[in-house]
Amino acid sequence: MAAAAARGRCGTLALLRGALGAPPGRACTTGVPARAPSAAAQELPNSGKGHFLLEGAAPFSAFLTDSFGRQHNYLRISLTEKCNLRCQYCMPEEGVQLTPKSELLTAQEIITLARLFVKEGVEKIRLTGGEPLIRPDVVDIVGQLYKLEGLKTIAVTTNGINLARLLPQLKEAGLNAINISLDTLVPAKFEFIVRRKGFHKVMEGIHKAAELGYHPVKVNCVVMRGFNEDELLGFVDFTKDLPLDVRFIEYMPFDGNKWNFKKMVSYKEMLDTIKQRWPELEKLPCEASSTAKSYKVPHFQGQISFITSMSEHFCGSCNRLRITADGNLKVCLFGNSEVSLRDHLRSGASEEELVQIIGAAVGRKKKQHAEAIPMSSPQCQDALKNPQSSKEWGHTFNHWLNLRAELSKQTEKAFRKNKHTGPLILPVSDPEQQWHMMTGILQTQLRDSCVFQNDLSSRIDTKCLKTETPPVGQVSVDSYSKETNPVSEFCSRDFGSCTKVSCASDSLTHTDEEGWATMVDVGGKPDSRRTAVAGAVVLLGEKAFEMVRQNQMKKGDVLAVAQIAGIQGAKLTSHLIPLCHNIPLNHVEVSLSLDEARHAVVIRSSCQTWGRTGVEMEALTAASLAALTVYDMCKAVTHNIVIEEVKLLSKTGGQRGDFRRV
Repeated sequence: MAAAAARGRCGTLALLRGALGAPPGRACTTGVPARAPSAAAQELPNSGKGHFLLEGAAPFSAFLTDSFGRQHNYLRISLTEKCNLRCQYCMPEEGVQLTPKSELLTAQEIITLARLFVKEGVEKIRLTGGEPLIRPDVVDIVGQLYKLEGLKTIAVTTNGINLARLLPQLKEAGLNAINISLDTLVPAKFEFIVRRKGFHKVMEGIHKAAELGYHPVKVNCVVMRGFNEDELLGFVDFTKDLPLDVRFIEYMPFDGNKWNFKKMVSYKEMLDTIKQRWPELEKLPCEASSTAKSYKVPHFQGQISFITSMSEHFCGSCNRLRITADGNLKVCLFGNSEVSLRDHLRSGASEEELVQIIGAAVGRKKKQHAEAIPMSSPQCQDALKNPQSSKEWGHTFNHWLNLRAELSKQTEKAFRKNKHTGPLILPVSDPEQQWHMMTGILQTQLRDSCVFQNDLSSRIDTKCLKTETPPVGQVSVDSYSKETNPVSEFCSRDFGSCTKVSCASDSLTHTDEEGWATMVDVGGKPDSRRTAVAGAVVLLGEKAFEMVRQNQMKKGDVLAVAQIAGIQGAKLTSHLIPLCHNIPLNHVEVSLSLDEARHAVVIRSSCQTWGRTGVEMEALTAASLAALTVYDMCKAVTHNIVIEEVKLLSKTGGQRGDFRRV
């Protein structure tokens, strides 16, 4: 199970980030000439089992054509489950349990299977991982693949850490296409995310690839809201003086990455952002089978592309098959079914038997991949077409999804308890109405209150079967609110009426008159400039303090990483504090200084916005996350660390006036 999880996290992430190289058959533009393989690429020894003679590429095989007519001429082979990074959205810091080496494909088995697929019509092979360049025999494997007649492209997807060192040998062996994964251009953010140093090694690898004639050098960037969508313009500018193809990949769901809709930034939203800076952006022609939508800023050396994995999936033209590091064939990135080619190969299966096994698996391939959230739903489609709208109701929509399971349990119990006799019908045309109705019903159920019965004589006519608390329409659950007006109204054309909700108490604005938590309404408040400054202090002790000051912590630069964590925390406040609004921040600043007298790190954070509610919580969250990050990076040295003085220092704007701590 753990090994499978490792494969799912590492291998699938590599597929997500490296997916999607140039379609097979396209002319190679890397500048790597056709030539005889080097001495380093000598023939790997073959055993009697599974030894197939190469007799030249045959016409495209029916065994690699699925029931929807898709011809699979692109094979991805994972060389290892291991990785030399520990990306936070990929695997835990301590790593994962790996498959025993004896169960992984040997170099000979990789070449044997690759030879079979090439004979059946595969024209492109991409080597992935884990991180493929940490496998000691990777250069020899590339050299052997180069000998396969009919194979046009040998590519690799890498995190770039070892690329500059190995690329000259890989080019000599026959590698002619490169994809490098890089999600940020900020060194401290890179170190924070991957939990390792190495940003400059990745950049060195990118420049080395351009220097050796790889054109374009593909840079894969998975765009995630709240993490790196603010770097889109920087990545485009990266193509100005280098022959790069920066490929913005929509964040996709897979086992282990805790995918949620809020994190996805759609292709159209990215394109709109970039066109605001470069309105002259030109669309480039592409082949029908291409997975990328390509654009170029005039006079820039490189280009950009968008991989629309979620908003406009390309399952209909999918031509990819995948072999995992332990020899399982996967016909779809999101499919659960795998066929062990390793076991059949090691049991002495003939070439014909293996082809039959592969053909049966390909024949079972589904029309399109499964999705964590149905992208065809009205809510998702509206968000994709109107990205600003998705930001506004994304928080609500996610809670609505999370509530569905709990709602079904609670209503089932209530139906049994109250002998509910009619169907419960919820409005489905508007996500905000769904949120109000569903959350209201759920809160009422949890209070041992009434259940509503639908009267078929009206569209939604609620009748209370048992009333011990006010009707559900009086429960205020406003996902866009932060402060309560004396009287709030919730109006719905489906309910046919406006329900007035009494104000919360004067002392606690985030509760209703019954004491239940609720977001408060800022809809009637004027926009104004809001600022807030918060602080925190982390007492480290003498030893840890000295190591921080001299930048000797094994996890890296404590102050730089904590600064990035604080900025990220401010932007994610509404995700962490349930009743906070998701508000646009104009500016976030986090500074950390060393107090030698107290052996402490002193943190100051400031936030600004122009809006209807303040940013105190954003500033406090930034200071708190920065302090917790300092603790995390220093706890290996000592646990005698104290976080104190987390407090608001000042704020401006709002009806209650300015505040400054004396």
